[in-house]
Amino acid sequence: MDKIERRSMLKSLGALSLGMATPALAKGEVLASPYAVNHQQVETDILIVGGGTAGVIAAIQAGRAGARTTLIESGSQLGGTTTTGGVAFPGIFHAWGKQIIGGISWELVMDCVQLNGDLLPNFSLLPDRHWKHQVTVNAPLYTLLAEEKCLEAGVDIRYYETPHQIEYQEGKWLVETVGKGTNARISCKQVIDCTGNALIASMAGFDVLREADTQPGSLVFRIGGYDYDALDLSQIPKQYHRVLRQNMLESQVRTSREHSYVPYSYVYVPGADSTTSESHTLANQQGRSTLLQLVRELRSLPGCENLKLQDLKTETAVRETYRIDGVYQLTHQDYVQGKVFEDSLSYSFYPIDLHREGKSIYQEFLKPDVVASIPLRALIPKKSRNFLVAGRCVSSDRLANSALRVQASCMGMGQAAAAAAVLACRQNTTPGEVPIDEVKQLLMEHGAIVPTK
Repeated sequence: MDKIERRSMLKSLGALSLGMATPALAKGEVLASPYAVNHQQVETDILIVGGGTAGVIAAIQAGRAGARTTLIESGSQLGGTTTTGGVAFPGIFHAWGKQIIGGISWELVMDCVQLNGDLLPNFSLLPDRHWKHQVTVNAPLYTLLAEEKCLEAGVDIRYYETPHQIEYQEGKWLVETVGKGTNARISCKQVIDCTGNALIASMAGFDVLREADTQPGSLVFRIGGYDYDALDLSQIPKQYHRVLRQNMLESQVRTSREHSYVPYSYVYVPGADSTTSESHTLANQQGRSTLLQLVRELRSLPGCENLKLQDLKTETAVRETYRIDGVYQLTHQDYVQGKVFEDSLSYSFYPIDLHREGKSIYQEFLKPDVVASIPLRALIPKKSRNFLVAGRCVSSDRLANSALRVQASCMGMGQAAAAAAVLACRQNTTPGEVPIDEVKQLLMEHGAIVPTK
């Protein structure tokens, strides 16, 4: 089914929902032909799996560069960690007073900031805390703008679908998906796995890595109904001080350009894993159960009797699951030394940031003027053809990955992977064989900032 046929079907379904059905249907009569599963054959150039942080940017880049692009997202909206996960302050796009990640991701963030009337941090001033250079965005608005930009780029978005089989035949990938009332068989020249969990890479038979002990996930929420400054903290156990304080930081009326931090808090979800529906369900259930118990405990504290849960994000945000075993593995030393490779296509600037349940976060900050970079080889699984990843499943050791996993870095990877995939399609080759200078040139044409030695 092509785009025109899909739009025609959606228009017909929309007419039914608006009461524009035929007289027979209007009378509530039984349909002569019951609704059946819709089996589809889809031809595309680039298939991107996962409409999260990296996948959105990859889809826009591929579409704008002229490739037929299909984006599969198992949920109902785009944005991933930024929207569904509630971490609505992507970063970091600047380092040491200079912008190091630009292009499509920065365009999307800036459109969101401007349309919401927000302020940017003053990037020329070095912050006393790295997070002060993260940029707060309105998450619902980000969702709308991400979808608009994808559609404007000609991207075929398929919500509520997930691959269940993938195989490589005669130079093309054949991917079978299942969704609500839909089965699709998608034929494509290139695949970009943006699931964050290397799920499609594993399904395709490529090796993936993970630690026995992974970082906890976070279920993000907002609370209110109390005055933090009026609380007698001596009557409240210290274990609750952070969550009460974080949610009352003044930030909605912003009078300073130092940063645009929005109050939020989270509960840790040990071992949170979003790889499969089963593991993701468990992560969400654990997070919600923990939060419900916390709300009950907080309301028993003096001064918090009227505490209310004001917002809860849809899913537990996951920090760490599987990574590919790539052509090159970025190491901790590569990262903290700011190594630039011949095939480096994007930057990353964030401290080593390893969350540990029951312990303080292990952080290691980059030295002045040091900025890490990501080579194309780290986005390519070993022994693969016509296959890339982007996002936190990048080939890297655990410490490097704890920094690479953040949003701006994943966005940069998404644009880089898409540029390589587009050129591979044009040249009828695999991404690792595309001249790297041509990939860099295409990225720069779309506003990206390419690493230089």
